[in-house]
Amino acid sequence: MGKEIERKYLIDLARWQTVQKPAGQLFRQGYLVTDPNKTIRVRLTDTKGFLTIKGTTTGATRLEYEYEIPTTEAAELLDNFSTAELSKIRYVVEFKDKTWEVDEFLGDNLGLYVAEIELESEDEAFELPDWVGQEVTGEQRYYNAVLTTNPFKNWM
Repeated sequence: MGKEIERKYLIDLARWQTVQKPAGQLFRQGYLVTDPNKTIRVRLTDTKGFLTIKGTTTGATRLEYEYEIPTTEAAELLDNFSTAELSKIRYVVEFKDKTWEVDEFLGDNLGLYVAEIELESEDEAFELPDWVGQEVTGEQRYYNAVLTTNPFKNWM
């Protein structure tokens, strides 16, 4: 059974901007299903495509199944079947033996930055980088699928 245990945080933008980080990778992702109990997502980068199925989140855990698919098929699925899309730049940063993924959202979500860390268990101990701020794990408005229909620009 596929399982994702993930915690999400807002970031301190001033501190984040001082971090030496690798180049980010542009993601285009769209949703074929955005039901509160399940999502089916297609993600396209410049080199890979993915089909991902996610279940309901309980705490910081949910079922997740992800499959690499050809980029041409990912683009066709996005162009022909996606009901909602977003774009973002993802930065992958190592800190204290943990991998952090920081998403800089674009378009209607411009100005939103969210850091994620995947864990082996919900009670796994880890240190927060100084650029990590408020935890937003479980806050649905920060789910990517929700950001496609209620983007950050509408929160103000």
